[in-house]
Amino acid sequence: MLKQAQHDFTVATRGRGLYEITGLVQAWLARTGIKTGLLTLHILHTSASLLIQENADPDVRLDLERFFERLVPDGDPLFEHVIEGEDDMPAHLRTALTNVNLTVPVRDGELALGPWQGIYVWEHRDQPHSRRVVAHLIGE
Repeated sequence: MLKQAQHDFTVATRGRGLYEITGLVQAWLARTGIKTGLLTLHILHTSASLLIQENADPDVRLDLERFFERLVPDGDPLFEHVIEGEDDMPAHLRTALTNVNLTVPVRDGELALGPWQGIYVWEHRDQPHSRRVVAHLIGE
């Protein structure tokens, strides 16, 4: 019989960077009892995103951050939208270039991720924030 479950996660960030939430999501998944299905994650923000990325070598996350700093630099005079500071518009662009939604298959009650994959909230603002991620799971 097909079942559905929803949950809101709150992720406290300390500023710009990647914050792994794989464990939080897997723990909630285990509590649902759903063994096979499809999980959708959606972040409720326009200056943070979701990402599946390598979780073994932290240099990968540092390199991603450095690449995006070069691609979308803070304080670029091109940007008019600076209401909340010089990282305001770059944060929106970084979100537009990445994802606010992720879909992950569920198999045998586990997230179907590769051996080096983790799920991350990518905070694009310099200041700490409380980010909300909505999870929707459908399966049996």
